[in-house]
Amino acid sequence: MTTIDFKAEVDKRREAMMADLFTLLSINSERDDSLADAQHPFGPGPVKALEKFLEIAERDGYETKNVDNYAGHFTFGEGQEELGIFAHMDVVPAGSGWDTDPYTPVIKDGKLYARGSSDDKGPTVACYYGLKIIKDLGLPVSKKVRFVVGTDEESGWADMDYYFEHVGLPEPDFGFSPDAEFPIINGEKGNITAYLHFAGQNEGDVVLHSFKGGLRENMVPESATAVLSGGVTLEDLEAKLKAFVADQPVASGHVEALSDGQFQVTVVGKSAHGAHPEAGINGATYLAAFLSDFAFAGPAADYLKVAGTVLLADHYAETTGVAHTDERMGQLTMNAGVFNFSAVSEDNTIALNFRYPQGTSPEEIQDKLSSLEGVASVTLSSTGHTPHYVPMEDPLVATLLDVYERHTGLRGHEQIIGGGTFGRLLKRGVAYGAMFPGYTDTMHQANEFADVEDLYRAAAIYAEAIYELIK
Repeated sequence: MTTIDFKAEVDKRREAMMADLFTLLSINSERDDSLADAQHPFGPGPVKALEKFLEIAERDGYETKNVDNYAGHFTFGEGQEELGIFAHMDVVPAGSGWDTDPYTPVIKDGKLYARGSSDDKGPTVACYYGLKIIKDLGLPVSKKVRFVVGTDEESGWADMDYYFEHVGLPEPDFGFSPDAEFPIINGEKGNITAYLHFAGQNEGDVVLHSFKGGLRENMVPESATAVLSGGVTLEDLEAKLKAFVADQPVASGHVEALSDGQFQVTVVGKSAHGAHPEAGINGATYLAAFLSDFAFAGPAADYLKVAGTVLLADHYAETTGVAHTDERMGQLTMNAGVFNFSAVSEDNTIALNFRYPQGTSPEEIQDKLSSLEGVASVTLSSTGHTPHYVPMEDPLVATLLDVYERHTGLRGHEQIIGGGTFGRLLKRGVAYGAMFPGYTDTMHQANEFADVEDLYRAAAIYAEAIYELIK
């Protein structure tokens, strides 16, 4: 038991911590493949944020290493064993619906609004300052710490694949990721994306020219847009869409007349993290549900039927026939994340992101999806994650929960999630904070925020937890 008042040490550094966080939040670190090259594997934004983070670490006297702009780390301490801390600088696309500029951080009513404030720049900086306190105070340690930040956590984790292959160091012995919630995440479901393929073409009176929805597989599509023509009028579409919107949980819908007798129909729902599809309103599936009343035929009709009937509100994959529940890890969830249909394409797709517990497999999911009527074929993403679990008896888990209980007065308990964190990179790896029980989850949503006082509370917990693990 330590006698250091870590809360008081955080209080001394409040202004400095928030200044560093504002600097990182002001960088748009969305992945942009259109600007990717050898020096910027996921576009310039993630690299800029990585470089700034490492610059902050160098300012504070740490030795840093940038692994070809994929990921970087700094190190602290000495010893045979090594604690790994894994965070990330990339963010999901800002999307629409913000009340403020997502890359101009602002504090309102105690809440810090910016893309990345809660996922994951806010928690990363809180954890960074936790370790900084240990360094500043010159506390004795018997283990090494490697603080790693990636740039592709929100997409495919290619940053970590590259990092471990090229960093030239063995994996840390144990560790955690400050990229979830307290008291702890010691179990994570498997993660795989399945792609439903449709042949394309139209055979009916009404022609579907295109259908687009979704930004990322791990985000619930906030909105979707379809272009159609034939057998419909502007007035008819507007009247039916107005009635549909009034009767459904969507936020809005509108119709626009284009050239050549074409109409563009948009439905707006609500975005959410793909690990919690039930928390969002999938604009794409609701748009497909609206369009399924019209006289489409052939593969276009198949596409809309699957999207708007089978996938509509099917968060636990019951209608698709993939549902599975494990006693310890809970239910499988499914997010219909990205929709692409074009009348001139031979291959139209719907990307379904699954978070699955132990007891099922990607191959079983693929097999069951293949029997869906109208689907030409099903393929799986080349990358994925198998279910991960670190038992409560592990000293890492026990120590982290003990520190959490001392700081909050709340009982620590295990948690298993559908989201994937860098905690699963290590066999003895977990996720730890920075969100507290009862927090409002705005990750991957418009107006993402972190409670400022919660970030300071988290920094004190991180300081003591790290010290307990390495002293």
